[in-house]
Order: sequence, then C-alpha cells, then structure tokens
Amino acid sequence: MLAAIIAEPGLNPLELADKAGVSERTLRRDLVQLRELGYEVAYTSGYEVQEKLNLEGRSKQRQRSRGDDALLQAVAQAVESAGLWRDTERVGSVLPKRPKTRRSGKDPLVLIPSGDADADFVYATNFAVESALYIRFAANDDVLVTSPLEFDRARTQARVASVVEDREAYVHQAWARLAARMLRDRGISEARVSPNLKAIHLDDLRASGVDAYVDRELFVAERRHKSAEEAAAIEQAQKAAEAAVVEVVRGLAQAEVRDGFLWSNGGPLTSEKLYGRAQQTLGDLGFTCPDMIIAGSPECALPHYRGTGPIKANAPVIIDIFPTSRTTHFHGDLTRTVVVGDISEEVRRMHAAILQALDAGIESIAVGVPCQEPHHAVCQVLVDRGYATTTKGFEGNEGAA
Repeated sequence: MLAAIIAEPGLNPLELADKAGVSERTLRRDLVQLRELGYEVAYTSGYEVQEKLNLEGRSKQRQRSRGDDALLQAVAQAVESAGLWRDTERVGSVLPKRPKTRRSGKDPLVLIPSGDADADFVYATNFAVESALYIRFAANDDVLVTSPLEFDRARTQARVASVVEDREAYVHQAWARLAARMLRDRGISEARVSPNLKAIHLDDLRASGVDAYVDRELFVAERRHKSAEEAAAIEQAQKAAEAAVVEVVRGLAQAEVRDGFLWSNGGPLTSEKLYGRAQQTLGDLGFTCPDMIIAGSPECALPHYRGTGPIKANAPVIIDIFPTSRTTHFHGDLTRTVVVGDISEEVRRMHAAILQALDAGIESIAVGVPCQEPHHAVCQVLVDRGYATTTKGFEGNEGAA
C-alpha cells in the first residue's frame, strides 16, 4: 500500500485499492494502521505521503508490537522491491529481524477450515465442513464449534471432546474473534494455527489480542505413522482408483478406429464420455474425483491437461485418477498411458525407458536410503536413454526433451 502511494501520489481510493490489490475495506483499515505507526498519509486531491519515509514510524504514542514489526518489514520489502527506496547504511538496524519459527507443539491449536476439503481440519476432527472452529487446548481437551445446521452431524461424526453451536459466529464469519474470546476466557494469549488458515482469520486473531503463529510442522510427524484403520482406508481408495482406470481402459479397448479417431456406440469417443464412466464407477464405490485427467494426444503432453473432445487413435492417452473417499477423506492415485491402434517406434522407445527407470528406482529403495537416491537413479536412466528431466544435474543433452 505504502509503495503504491509513493510510486503514484494522488490516487483516489478506488485507484489505490486497485493498485495495492486490496478491497476498499482493507484499504481503510490499512491506512489507519499506517497512520498509527506515524506515516503522514493524507488525502487532498489524492493520497500522498507528506514527509520523507521513515521506516521506524513517527508516532511515539504506543510501543510497537510484533504485528507492527511484521508490517514494517513487509512495507520495507515492498518499497525496496518496487525500486523506490533503499537505505544501505541503516537497513540492518531498521528492519526487524524475522522471528524464529516456533515448533513447540505445546501451545493451543486453533483451526478454521479453508473449505470442506481442509486436510488439517479433517485430520484433527474427522469432520469435513465448510465453516466452523476447532480449538485444542490440550490433549483430550478440545472443542468443535459449528453452525446450528451442522451441529447434529458434528455430534455424530466428529472425534472431539465437545461440540457446541454458535449461530452468530457462523452468520458473521467471526470464528477468529470467537476463538480469541474462548482462549482469553482460559487466560491463554498464544496459539498455533495451520498453514492452511486464511490470512483474514490470522489477521483477526492477532487483532483480537492472540499471539497466533503458523505451525509449519502441524501433523507432519503424526501423518507419517498410519493406524491400521488409516492404512485400510488408503487401500480402499487405491482400489477405487484401479477400478476407475480399468473402466476407462475398457472403454478405450472396446472402441474402433475410424479416420484416425476412436468411435464407440455410433459416435466419437470423447474424454467427457470416459470421464462419465470413471466418475460413475467411483460414485458407486463412495469416491469422487472431479479433476481427473483423461487426455488424448497431442494435448496430453501438457502437464495436468484435463482432456476434452474426441480421442485420437494411434497415439498416447494419459489417464490420471486420484479419488477421494466421501467418508474417510483418504486418497488413491493411479496413472496409466494407453495407445489404441498402431504404436509408433518413438512411443515404444519411451515405454522401454520408463520400464527400465522404474526398475532402477525400485531396486535402489532400502531402509535408510535418502529419498533423493531412488529419484536420481530414475533420472539417470532417462538421461542415459536420451531424455531430459527437470532435476538439477540430470537435465540431459542439449535439445533433449
């Protein structure tokens, strides 16, 4: 915001909000905060900074908090990256040092889902929901707060000590402010949050007096150890992926070749028709995969191209299906490449290289072996076969693809 004002003084509110990439509401709030820090931002015919930029701020009415330091650092970086200012003499002393990441894992945990597929929220609660609040004060002392609409389902499905409802927090999306009040009632002022937390909720937590910080290692260690129940859920998800891929391959195998394209049931066989068959198979098993890939050539050479339109014969078709269980929320994943019709020599050569690379990768896997070693073994085979990779040191010969 400050960088935009300095770069183009005289912007009106709409123009300034657009330049800074924020809403007018955020614009007003941030201007108040800048003024509290001592920046003389005034509006005459447009917004202007009246005096020389001072990164320490000019106001001495209150002591700077950690949030102020974070703002000052962001302002300094924005202004400097815009080429508007650089203090080579004082930059080391002016800019606040970035605080070290805290990973104690002992502070209370506050989760507000970013959507019904928020993995951290689902893992903590066993409850998928678009909007809610979860607080873990300590082991076996946690609470899930939902809207009245979701309350009964939460009591049935969630694995938490307590479930309560709060209509006002739901209606006004005031989950962060509610969390701050609940923490304050217990005399708690510090809490961890998920990396998935939306910035607006993090901002609201801090504005409400909670020293909230992102736990970048949240649930990482726990997820590395699967219970028997979790392992079974993953196996079911993988079986669902296999069933869907088999259904797509069956549809391809049953098609006939006409004028270079695949035909089925009197019309062209399309990605959309195959998608429908796969989705039906998954649905029957309690899974879904709205973003699956069933892509014909030549577009399938584009990474993560979803596929659309008629499928060409005599060329690769990439199938990538990664279903999610609608009950356990675990995923499966399976990718296969299929050619219907004549297989070109180039595709045969690529297939042989892939098989050899796969064998090399599997053979190099052992307990205690760094994960990069199997990866590098695979890359080396591909490079030796004349192909390129994006891994540093295994880019291949110039011109290789």
